[in-house]
Amino acid sequence: MEVESNLLIVVIDVNPAQKYVRSDSKQFFNCVDSVLTFCNAHLMLQASNKACVIASHINQSHILYPIEEREGVTLKPIRQVDGQYEVFLELEKSVRSQIKKFVMSDAFTSFDSTRSADSSGNFTTCLASALGKALCYINRKERELTAGEKLNSRILVVSGSSESTAQYMSFMNVFFSAQKLGVIIDACVLGPYATLLSQGADITGGIYLRPPHIPGLLQYLLVRLRVRFTGGLSVNDNEVQ
Repeated sequence: MEVESNLLIVVIDVNPAQKYVRSDSKQFFNCVDSVLTFCNAHLMLQASNKACVIASHINQSHILYPIEEREGVTLKPIRQVDGQYEVFLELEKSVRSQIKKFVMSDAFTSFDSTRSADSSGNFTTCLASALGKALCYINRKERELTAGEKLNSRILVVSGSSESTAQYMSFMNVFFSAQKLGVIIDACVLGPYATLLSQGADITGGIYLRPPHIPGLLQYLLVRLRVRFTGGLSVNDNEVQ
C-alpha cells in the first residue's frame, strides 16, 4: 500500500522595501501570523504532512523551518506549552525567532522608507533564489523516500515586492524545473501585479492570488487554497486577480 505525504513550502518575502511593510509595519507581522496559521492547518490534517518555511530577503534567502535545515543550529527537544502540539510550537518558535533577527538587522533598521523599493536594485528580494532552494529541498526529500512512499509537494510564494527584470532568466529556470518535477507554484501577491509570478503559476498549474486586504489574508488563503481533509492542497474556484 502506497503511503502519501504532502509537503507545503512557503516562501515568504521579508524585504522591508515592500510597499505594504513601508506603509504599516504591523501588517508584516499580520502576514507572518497568517502564514504560520496556514502551515499549522496543513500539518493538522494529516500526521504525515510536512511543512517548510523559507525567507526571501535582500540578496539572500534562508530556511526558517525545519530547524535541522539551518546551518550551525542544534536541534533541542520541544516540550508542550499549555497543551500546544509540539510541531506547531516548534514551527512558531523557529520562524518567529528568525523573523525577529531579520527585523533587528541593518536591512530593516537602516532602511529609508522614502526611497524607491527598487532604487538602484539595492532592495531587490531574492525570490528566484528562494524558489530554487525550495526545489532543492523537495528533490532531496524525494530522494529520501523509501519503497511505497510518495511525496506531493507544493510551493506557496507570499510577496509584496516589486519585480526585477534582472531575475527573469532565474525565474524561468525555476518555473520550468518545477514543471518538470511536477511541483505546483502558487503566488499570493500583496503588492502590484507580479507578471513573473503570474507566469510561474500558469506554467506549473498553480494559481495567482491578490488578496484585497492583508488583515484578511488567512481567511483568503484558507478559502482560495483550502486544505482538504485528505491532506492535500486544492484550489477553490478559479484564480482571482
